[in-house]
Amino acid sequence: MLIALFADIHANRPAFEACLAQARGYGAQRFVLLGDYVGYGANPDWAVSTVMDLVDGGAIAVLGNHDSAIANPREQLNVEARMVTEWTRGVLGTAQRKFLAELPLTQQSDDRLYVHADASQPKQWIYVASATEAAQSLIATSAHVSFCGHIHKPALYTMSATAKMTAFTPTTGAAIPLAVGRRWLAVLGSVGQPRDGNPAASYLMLDTAKNEITYCRAPYDIEAAAAAIRNQGLPTWLADRLFRGT
Repeated sequence: MLIALFADIHANRPAFEACLAQARGYGAQRFVLLGDYVGYGANPDWAVSTVMDLVDGGAIAVLGNHDSAIANPREQLNVEARMVTEWTRGVLGTAQRKFLAELPLTQQSDDRLYVHADASQPKQWIYVASATEAAQSLIATSAHVSFCGHIHKPALYTMSATAKMTAFTPTTGAAIPLAVGRRWLAVLGSVGQPRDGNPAASYLMLDTAKNEITYCRAPYDIEAAAAAIRNQGLPTWLADRLFRGT
């Protein structure tokens, strides 16, 4: 089975549409969504409704910190993110807010764990930014492969049978076999707000038959996404950063 995994969509409709279209073109049969469907972008209602439709069709979805902040104003966000969250609360409908509030922090399927941030304390929203955090996350689960987002930069970590950690920067389009003798943590890049210097939307494809993953990039209409942010009166730097991928 081919599974497409997406994280940190952040209400960026053009980016998510591009990723969905590309993944379906590759033959994706199932979808996994790793949180932060809202925040920063101009189309939170469309993003959440699209995720709801995908879940109705059998997709797996987990909660992100920006999603949690819709119902929980105590979530710690920066000033601009809090402002966008306030605006988003007024845009989302009752059913959309209820959907976000009921999302689980983690989900597991076969030998795979899905979580937005670190698996050891998923509600603390710890960034997996190094081998140290990756090891902490891997030790917290028995899954062969874990998938997370949150950091907006693609990364791949593996732990040997002797707990030795290795970190990789994945190459776009290169299939990576998930060796059975190791445990793996794949950090997805962001669909809606990449921060690795590449403005193209980022996501991941998992081939369960071949037991391999491939990091993917989907170019999209950044100008349209940026214009939508400006038209909603949201902070202009949220539009500007899309062009830089930072």
